[in-house]
Amino acid sequence: QTKTSIALLYDEVSENAYDIRLKLTKEVLTIQKQDVICVSGSDHSANHRTVTLRRQPVGGLGLSIKGGAEHKVPVVISKIFKDQAADQTGMLFIGDAIIQVNGINVESATHEEVVHLLRNAGDEVTITVQYLREAPSFLKLPLGSPGPSSDHSSGASSPLFDSGLHLNGNSTNTAPSSPSSPIANEPKYEKRWLDTLSVPLSMARISRYKAGTDKLRSNAFEVLALDGVSTGILQFYTAQESADWLRAISTNISDLTLQNMKMANKCCSPSDQVIHMGWVNERLEGTDSSQLYKFKFLALKGSSFYIFSTPPVSTLDWVRAEKIYNLCEVLFKIHKLWLADDCWLQANLYLGIHQDFDLEDQRPYCFSVMVGHGKSHYFNVELGSELAVWEKSFQRAIFLEVQRTGSKTYMCSWQGDTLCFTVDFALGFTCFDSKTKNVLWRFKFSQLKGSSDDGKTRVKLLFLNLDTKQIETKELEFQDLTAVLHCIHSFIAAKVASVDPVFIDSQSIARKYMYSN
Repeated sequence: QTKTSIALLYDEVSENAYDIRLKLTKEVLTIQKQDVICVSGSDHSANHRTVTLRRQPVGGLGLSIKGGAEHKVPVVISKIFKDQAADQTGMLFIGDAIIQVNGINVESATHEEVVHLLRNAGDEVTITVQYLREAPSFLKLPLGSPGPSSDHSSGASSPLFDSGLHLNGNSTNTAPSSPSSPIANEPKYEKRWLDTLSVPLSMARISRYKAGTDKLRSNAFEVLALDGVSTGILQFYTAQESADWLRAISTNISDLTLQNMKMANKCCSPSDQVIHMGWVNERLEGTDSSQLYKFKFLALKGSSFYIFSTPPVSTLDWVRAEKIYNLCEVLFKIHKLWLADDCWLQANLYLGIHQDFDLEDQRPYCFSVMVGHGKSHYFNVELGSELAVWEKSFQRAIFLEVQRTGSKTYMCSWQGDTLCFTVDFALGFTCFDSKTKNVLWRFKFSQLKGSSDDGKTRVKLLFLNLDTKQIETKELEFQDLTAVLHCIHSFIAAKVASVDPVFIDSQSIARKYMYSN
């Protein structure tokens, strides 16, 4: 299935937008621009066309022009009138920039200068033109074939006026001249959409934000390929259209990521499978406290959670991750979740609210992954559906790792003694002397009734003694307390999931959001 649509390509430097056509297939997003090409005859360059027009008593040159040096754009043909002089040549098109008039270069001429020249050029006017592929959208040029009936532009009037040259100029010849018409062996030209850039979607990423900021682009985003090639900023006429395209491209990227995961998993042992991977934005806390975001590629594989700056393409790439954490010792937490894109957009469209009304300085769809020593990573994704997938994938990867590992033992101390503390999927908690291996105490998961810690190294675990029905407090000191607390959380959650999977599903924040959508 191929999806196509007219959109705009926004240039942040010139602040102009250009008409383009988007073509989306399963694997590639292609940007097309209109151009005039020679379809038959000798001239294959088609860059410059020189055309002689014979001014007609009724209709003149049969065209209108727009633009000029005062607007920082060339003078372009903005209308061609059916069956009049310009139309009969078959060689002129809406969007052609006029380069010369009777041998005089007009590339840096103003609008009035070109109008004056064309009006006073006599009965035979020779013009040299070149199709302007990047005509700024403010010219409001129709996108279709020549003729005013095929105007596909937005219908708003341009800030630049059309000067009609379909009126008679200063003609010395009062007898009707023969109309301009194409000669049999002359080259034939057509205006067509041509591919100018193809962006492969495998491992590609999407950004709706102005680079590194919290500023959301209104009805616009860019797509970046694995090699860093960018589509540029794609702008859409409506919020709905922007959301449709964002979702369509995102779906294709996800499908290709799934294929890549299946390929990678063929080379991995059953205990080292990739559960999920994909692009996110990570918030970096700057020294000047300004929040910057950077693209990161995350992967959940085997027993580890990986953070990469670029995706792993070969099996050797997995060792060059920026960070690798054990899945039992991380804690996934959803931070910000807004209404579904659809509901939110439709409500805005219905209420007539401008899309970026209160998204100026905050990102929706955020989650953090808390790791050892009290540190954490703060991430953001583009769509709510992606957030739901990350939540489910972390849960699944952690539960699988707990069941595979079975137990984890940490060195700890209390009152000068070196002890070992074991969290075991089947047995619960055990504490024993590291030298003699004598078990000091053992409790099931269900006996843990509470805990408190000093935020540094010490924790108090409150257990219910089944014989005395009294609460027993066990105090321990760990080098990396956060990792141990996350591990306890992972094991208990996995235990609950193995007994009551429905309960775990009911706790999913992101999936509640998905169903409400």
